Amino acid sequence: MSDIFEMLRRRLGMRLSQEALDALLAHAGKSKLSPVQVVELLCETEIREREARNLVRRAKMATLGTPKPLDRFDWNHPRAIDRELYEQLHSTLDFVRRGDNVLLRGQAGVGKTTLAQHLGLRALERGMTVRFSTLPAALADLLRQESLPATERRLRRYVGPDLLVLDELGYVPCDSRAADLFFHVVSRRHERRSIVLTTNLAFKQWGTVFRDASCLGALVDRFAQHCHVLDIDADSWRQLEAQRRGKKRKDDA
Repeated sequence: MSDIFEMLRRRLGMRLSQEALDALLAHAGKSKLSPVQVVELLCETEIREREARNLVRRAKMATLGTPKPLDRFDWNHPRAIDRELYEQLHSTLDFVRRGDNVLLRGQAGVGKTTLAQHLGLRALERGMTVRFSTLPAALADLLRQESLPATERRLRRYVGPDLLVLDELGYVPCDSRAADLFFHVVSRRHERRSIVLTTNLAFKQWGTVFRDASCLGALVDRFAQHCHVLDIDADSWRQLEAQRRGKKRKDDA
């Protein structure tokens, strides 16, 4: 058995563990499977193993973190939110296949990041490549590159994935060079690959972040051309929870 396992692993490149192979063959013997059935079972098990490893690799690259489960999202809290639109985007992921963008907009603490992360997680489950970052961190990463070739290589990190999720546009001002880099990302993904963006700003207010950026008009135009906008009108969940904890402490005192 060890010789067979070594041939499968080293010579054929199979990913099955020794324990999985032993269990498969034991099941085949007990169930009196035919040679063809054994081969089919071996192939199915190997495919599942490869898909699982591929998911782990893509999840590590995505850096999505561990958001609060979507079934714990309180849809009744916002005064206004298009739940039907979000669930359609999340269930079908058609926007990714079309290269459309998604804008999640609302004040801090209303769940934009959680909803954006779950779009990314859904895409991972469907076999897509994803990358998550705050917009300030992504631009800082690009600005740290010391040469044009290095910048071009690093841009692939943000241009290549099927879905790019950028969080927190609006909290940190950007200079014109950072704006140009963001424009390059948006432009190269335009109508080919999707961006999910969270912000607290209307499009007309983006100039407060990208001050003196000559590319601002083209940037907004490209991003907004094929964009699903999900506005969330709500008070901050975090502030509400803090108030609830404070009230509980008073009641317990």
